[in-house]
Amino acid sequence: MFTGIVEECGEVADYKPVETGAELRVKSSFSGEVTLGESVAVNGACLTVTDVSDGAMRFDLLHETLRLTNLGELQKSSPVNLERSLRIGDRLSGHFVQGHVDTCVEVKSYERNGQDHRLEVALPREFAPLVVHKGSICVNGISLTVAELNEDSIVIWIIPHTHEITSLKAVTTGSRVNLEFDLLAKHIARLTKAGS
Repeated sequence: MFTGIVEECGEVADYKPVETGAELRVKSSFSGEVTLGESVAVNGACLTVTDVSDGAMRFDLLHETLRLTNLGELQKSSPVNLERSLRIGDRLSGHFVQGHVDTCVEVKSYERNGQDHRLEVALPREFAPLVVHKGSICVNGISLTVAELNEDSIVIWIIPHTHEITSLKAVTTGSRVNLEFDLLAKHIARLTKAGS
């Protein structure tokens, strides 16, 4: 379980396709503090630490992870959002995030507007019922608020702090970002469907 409050923007040290998927190594200031088997959200995807060496954590990515996320598009030196799992007693500054990416979508536009940035991402029709105006959404592991809800997209306003300390600074129009929809919305949608 995570909160969507990015702890650090790490850097890809190495990315290597293998028969089972891929091996990803990420440099981070807290690499020396994690243990094997620990969960870390990387761009919003919950991954398991399989090795730590030379200031970097290694993760094994399955084909399913590569299919559902943008992790397969990473290259050496790519910035990635990192968050260690929530501990009991921690502040919940964002919202409950599982690290289970629902879909990967295209950025329709990401433009500076005054001191802020306006981020518009595609919203696939099947996920539209899970999004509400002013509701929470997780984008590349960042807990954000939906500012505008359109028929096929959502708009989110990004403050300067969030732009600077996350991987959003590397996002451009046409990039792909990971989305995780609100956990409560998913349960309510499931219960409503089961009851109809």
